[in-house]
Amino acid sequence: MIRYLIQTSEALITISILVGLIVAYGQTTLKRKPFHLLVGLILAGLAAGAVMGYLKNATNRIDTSLWNLRIFTVYLIALVAYFIGKIKPLHERLKDKTDYVDAVLLGLIALMVKFYILPDIYAYPYTFLLSGQELLSTDYLYRLIGYLLGIGLCIVAFLAVIQVGKAVGLSRLKKTMAAVLIITGARYMTSALQVLLARRLIINNHTLFVLAKISSNHVNAFIYLIMAVMCVLPICLFIESTRVNEPYRNPAEHRKIIAKWKNRKRWSAAVLVTMLAVVLNMTVILKASTKEVELSPIEEAAKVTDKEVWVSFEQVADGHLHRFAYEDNGVEIRFIVIKKPNSSSYGIGLDACDICGETGYYEKDGQVVCKLCDVVMNINTIGFKGGCNPIVIPYSIQDGYIKVPIEGLVEHEAEFK
Repeated sequence: MIRYLIQTSEALITISILVGLIVAYGQTTLKRKPFHLLVGLILAGLAAGAVMGYLKNATNRIDTSLWNLRIFTVYLIALVAYFIGKIKPLHERLKDKTDYVDAVLLGLIALMVKFYILPDIYAYPYTFLLSGQELLSTDYLYRLIGYLLGIGLCIVAFLAVIQVGKAVGLSRLKKTMAAVLIITGARYMTSALQVLLARRLIINNHTLFVLAKISSNHVNAFIYLIMAVMCVLPICLFIESTRVNEPYRNPAEHRKIIAKWKNRKRWSAAVLVTMLAVVLNMTVILKASTKEVELSPIEEAAKVTDKEVWVSFEQVADGHLHRFAYEDNGVEIRFIVIKKPNSSSYGIGLDACDICGETGYYEKDGQVVCKLCDVVMNINTIGFKGGCNPIVIPYSIQDGYIKVPIEGLVEHEAEFK
């Protein structure tokens, strides 16, 4: 239960803050029709995430890293276009079209963030079933409760962000929203670099590689920074509430002013409490609930040629998880092999996935489990794209050997650096 509370709240808090600020901005500045357009695009993000979640987990048609690259690209283009549109001469030329331009660009940004994050969130209840738990089992119920608590926590944060954003004044709201958009954009830009380098779509550059590696190893830093920026707004409201000096003509107006500021303080407290809860989830609670699992040792392959790593059928005939590696330039590129139950075929893939990186997989009670997110793999789907499955690599079977091309392993070297 705790694991899914942590994972869900960690993933969704960025959406809660960013989309909450965008909605607050839309309610404060946009006319009715552009605001409805903005809301429509935000809701489209919910639907797009659901469709992608289905395709990732029910089919092998989705190449997650390439789709993420497209999402990052659209986000960054929309972000740059939004800030260019705020340049004074261009802003003045747009005139009445400004609201529609803001609605489309901000709506597209919100849609892309949801398109990136929500597919895995939607898939969690499905992955519970893949772990072998029955729908009405106690374990499934506990996991579902943690999942729903995480969603509930972030919904409260989303509603609180909207109310606080509308209360702080347009200038502060715009600055905070811009900061959150830029931080998210920086994270997506470095993630895009990581995909481009891993896919050899750009020439390997040491500076770009270091930048992508630092970003990949400090993903939580972006989340903490976004939450820290957001917390400035409720703190400002609390400070202002101590020196309220609004004029009033009668006791009724005075009571309305008092009620307004009480309401603002409640929403401000909600923002701070939910941010604190997420931070505790990601630090103290995570540390208390995480038991370090040691991966099984890397086995020696039957043979390594200039072009292939050979694994004999005898080495993997027992139906258990086996881990092998090829070392290139000091980097150990790991892959796993497991014989599928009641079958003569094998599940073969990198000891890494597009979602959780190179943390690896381990065997528990005859099942293959992701070390980072504790998701249990369906052994029969190992070797196919989607979800938390191992990254697919090429291989061939010949004369009692599984032959894995070295070129196919080196292609993913960046995953293990």
